[in-house]
This record gives sequence, C-alpha cells and structure tokens, in this order.
Amino acid sequence: MISDLPIAAIATAPGRGGIGVVRVSGRDLSPIVAAVLGRTLAPRHATYGPFLAADGGAIDQGIAIHFPAPHSYTGEDVLELQGHGGPVVLQLLLRRVLEAGREFGLRLAEPGEFTQRAFLNDKLDLAQAEAVADLIDASTEQAARSATRSLSGAFSAAVHALVDRLIELRTLVEATLDFPEEEIDFLEAADARGRLARIRDDLHALLANAQRGALLRDGLNVVLLGEPNVGKSSLLNALAGAEVAIVTEIPGTTRDRIAQAIQIEGVPLNIVDTAGLRETADQVERLGIARTWAEAARADVVLHLLDARETDTVAALAIERELDHRLAEAVPMVRVYNKIDLAGKAARVEQADSAGTVSDRAAPGAGETIGKKSWPERGQSVSSVWLSAKTGTGIDLLRTLLLELAGWQASGESTFIARERHLIALRAAQAHVEAAEAHARERAQQLDLFAEELRLAQERLNEITGEFTADDLLGVIFSRFCIGK
Repeated sequence: MISDLPIAAIATAPGRGGIGVVRVSGRDLSPIVAAVLGRTLAPRHATYGPFLAADGGAIDQGIAIHFPAPHSYTGEDVLELQGHGGPVVLQLLLRRVLEAGREFGLRLAEPGEFTQRAFLNDKLDLAQAEAVADLIDASTEQAARSATRSLSGAFSAAVHALVDRLIELRTLVEATLDFPEEEIDFLEAADARGRLARIRDDLHALLANAQRGALLRDGLNVVLLGEPNVGKSSLLNALAGAEVAIVTEIPGTTRDRIAQAIQIEGVPLNIVDTAGLRETADQVERLGIARTWAEAARADVVLHLLDARETDTVAALAIERELDHRLAEAVPMVRVYNKIDLAGKAARVEQADSAGTVSDRAAPGAGETIGKKSWPERGQSVSSVWLSAKTGTGIDLLRTLLLELAGWQASGESTFIARERHLIALRAAQAHVEAAEAHARERAQQLDLFAEELRLAQERLNEITGEFTADDLLGVIFSRFCIGK
C-alpha cells in the first residue's frame, strides 16, 4: 500500500501550453500554501497572485485553489497551482513546492497515485478509477462518452445492483441452512429459481454491454491478407480514407505490416495490411509473409481478399486451408471479393445461416465445389463481401459487417467503458450463477453448494469495483496511469 506522505506532480501534459497545473495532495498543506503563496486561501475559491520563490521573488503569476479534505479529488487536502504552461516555469514551480514541503515528507507522486488515493479514501471505486485513465486515453468521441458514464458510476451501479440481489438470495439460503428442521421447500417458497434466472438474465445483459465498452476501449484488430495484387493496400487506403499504403501493379510491393487506426461510428479499428502470401525465394519477402501469419494469429477479424475475377485459384484455397488451421474458431473470417468494377459484379454482402445455406450467392462459399476443389469448412459461418476498393463501391457494406462481427450495437447513452479484467470477472460470475442453477434443478437440493456458488459469484462481481481486490492488482492498475493523475 502507498504511504500517507504528501505528494506533488505536474498534472498537465508535457510540452508548451497556455496553462500548466502543479497538484499537491496530503493531510495538511497549510505550511506549503504559506511558503509558496505567502497568504491563506479560502476553501474552493480561486485566488490570483504570485507564486513565490524561496527568496520572495515571483516564479510566476497564476491561480491557486485549495480543496480541504474530505471534499477533494483524493479525499485529502489538495492544492492546485495553475500557472503558465511553459515546461521550464512548471519545473521551477514544482521544485519550489517540493522544497517547501521537504520537512513534511513531500515527494514526487508515482503514476496514478492521486487517483489511487481517491480510491483508497472511498472517493471512487475501482471501476470509476480505471475510467479516469480510459477517459484520458479515449481515441474516439464514443469512447470518451462511455468512459464518462463509467466515471459517473453507471457501470458500478449496475454491478452493485446485481451484488445486492445475490446477497439477498444468499441470506435466504443461509437462513434455511440454519434451520433445517423447517419443512419448507426453500427453492419453491422463496422463488429462488425465478430470482436466480432474473439475475442470470441481467448479468448476461451487463456482460454484453461491457463487451461493447471493451471494444470502444481496445478497438478491433482487423488483418488483411491474401495473394499479391488482390488489393489489400487499396482496401486499407479506402477504409482509412487516405493514401497510407503504396499501391502498384508490382507483386510483393508490401513486404511488412502497415497498421492504420480508423473509426467506424465511434468504434476504433486497427487495420493491418500485410505482405501477399505466395511461394517466393526472396528472403525479405519471406520474412514479411511470416509476419503476415503472425498478425493473423493475433487478429480479432481476418479479411481474406480475393480477386473477384479469379475466385477459385489454387493459392486462394491453400491460404484458406492454412487459415482454418491457424485461426481460433471464435475468430471471424470474411472473404472480400475485390475488383468488382473489373469483374462486372454487384456490391453485396452474403452471410450464411447456421446450416451453411447462403441466399443469392454468386461466388464460392463454405462447402461449395470449385471444380474439383472445395473451400474448407470453419466452425462458424463465413461471410462474404463483394466490393471495389478502387471505386469505393461496397466499402460501406464492409464497414457495417465489421461492426456486426464485433458485436457492436448502437445503444445510445447506455454503453460504458470496460476492460478485459471486467469481462473476465463477469464471465466467471456468470459461470457461478449457472452452476447455482444446476444445483437448483437437482432433485436432491444441495443448498450448501447452491449458497457457495452464489458467494463465489458475488466475490467475482466485487472484484470489478474493488470491494474484493488483491493489493498486487491495484499496483498493476494504477502504475499504467499518467503521472499527476
């Protein structure tokens, strides 16, 4: 755990700016206020004046605000000195603050330490504290709005509501265990099955919302691969709306990965263009091809590009069979038939149903015969998009399909930001709730096992907000914050 000694740091980003902030937090900052400002400050009032050096000269002119505990960001006394945003001026001011507070143990703050103190002093729960960093790091407007909702407590409130209902159900179970002589069918009398089913449904909805929030935070890794000259670089440029990759008629132009961050309806996507897949003696190109397969292994979605004029090449079939071995079953793959402007085809999307049947399919699909060859089957249906990266026809269809594959649904103001650890905790809680349901369905009702699964589900949910969290996890979380926050 961190110490309770006062801390200080520059709270604004490095570089030049109109305003820069030095922030201090501790139990009693009045000696520092007197030394640096030469006066007392009214609580929560902006006071303009000089920031004084040790010899009484002015370092800068600016605004000072004192937030007495507990009504502050950290729950401790907080002093903010807002001066001009030059890096030299801010360093001089920070050095003066540290000098004035040296005898009281004032030191430089560690990354995330201000927010960590806010968490430890019950000003924020852990999910809200993480939302602070997510709001700072947000790469899209939608991500920023969702992080703000998490910071305001929307995610935490949903988690707490589920925990309260689990506690209520646990209380009924424990009471029944304490009085076994009562000849009451607990599960029927207390509607335990119904209560648990409603908890399960609400937990499922919360997990779906959290998955959308995690997508906003982390983005979707989309890898483009295929034979040389099928239009991977052109598609990257079309999706990015800029010439970020060199496009030529020479096979093997792209020899290394090219990554470009874009956004679709506020959802961040990381598009990765890769070297064309083919047999080659060129050592550099072979290294690029090896990196292509490595990128595919890390992908959330793989786009297999094919020339709409030649959809049944032996090389394309070989690539897809290799993908079938390398990709996890859960990773969606999309066949993108490019150059429809040259093939005389119409832009469209084809999505197979659960039986593998595809309506209005004009190109080979899962299980369909191509001469004497056939596309390999995958564990899930494979979608196809027909488009032209050169003219832009069908690009919007691909964008929409990528959002669908990501599980994104425009949900207005209900989405909140989430992290992978939140998803892990929610999935674990869901598994414990399902295990409790299994015990409830057993003829010989084992209420002790039922109660234990409820307890474990509650603990996993409490991990999200920090009611039940290991100290080493806190260290990992807050170490990734910026200094001064």
